[in-house]
Amino acid sequence: MLFRSAGRERTGVRFGPRTLDMDILLFEDRIIETPELTLPHPRMHKRRFVLQPLCDIDPAIVHPVFRKHIRTLLDHLDDEGQEVFPYDDPGGAPLP
Repeated sequence: MLFRSAGRERTGVRFGPRTLDMDILLFEDRIIETPELTLPHPRMHKRRFVLQPLCDIDPAIVHPVFRKHIRTLLDHLDDEGQEVFPYDDPGGAPLP
C-alpha cells in the first residue's frame, strides 16, 4: 500500500531502479521468518551502507541472530565493494 501510494510499480527487475525502497532491518530483538517478512533483514550484516548508519545511531544494538553488537559486525565486515559515499544532489551541488 505504501509503495503503491508513492507511485512505485513492479518492473520485474530485481535490484533495479525504483521510486521507493524501504527495508525493515530490526524490530526489537525479534526473529521472524514468514513468506512475507524476515527479521532481522537477512543481508544487513553484509552491508556497510546499513551497518554504518545503524552504528552511528547506537553501536551497542545487538543483532538477534548473531548475538553481536552492530559495531562488531561493522568492524569485521569484508570491505570489498563496501565503500560508502556521501550523497550529492543530482544537480551537482553537495548537500549541507
